[in-house]
Parts: sequence; structure tokens; C-alpha cells
Amino acid sequence: MNTPDDESSPFDQAAMSVVELGNQILDQNKDADPWDVASGLFAGAIQFWLFTHQPCADPFCESCAEVATAEHRMKLLGDELREFAEESDYYHTPTDSNAGTA
Repeated sequence: MNTPDDESSPFDQAAMSVVELGNQILDQNKDADPWDVASGLFAGAIQFWLFTHQPCADPFCESCAEVATAEHRMKLLGDELREFAEESDYYHTPTDSNAGTA
């Protein structure tokens, strides 16, 4: 039997799993600081991202050009971070200090 989760992409499954893990950690540790949990999840995600974006052994590989140096990887990581943040429902909130009050 196919469920909606069976049809979601690995990207969507990974993102949902991280959110679920954060919620589980907070549910199991009532005194945990949500910011600490979020930062820990983020740190782990960065480690995994950097691990998976290593260039191959060929220094002239065209496929690896955008990740060929640490600086290139950091730019790509920063670009993805900005894109995902701006696409988030939580990017702008009504309680932002620069939110309008018209």
C-alpha cells in the first residue's frame, strides 16, 4: 500500500525527518532549549552536507568544479541556506522587529 510518504522525494523525506527528530528530542527533554536542539540539528546537517559535497579525486573534474575548494563549497552552502530560509513559512513572522503595524 502506497502512502503519501512513499511518493515523496528523498529531499522531502529528509527535511521532514529532521523536523520530526527535533520535535522528538524536545518531547523527550522537556527542559531542552529549542534553539540548542535546532542548532545541533543544523550542525549535523552541515557536517553531512559537507561530507556529501566533497570533490572527487580528479582535480580537473568539470562535474566537481562548483565544490572543488572549501570556498566554493561554502558559497554553495550559503546559497542553499539563503534559498531554503527565504522559502520557509517562518522566514518572516508577525513578531519581527521590522514588521509593519499598519
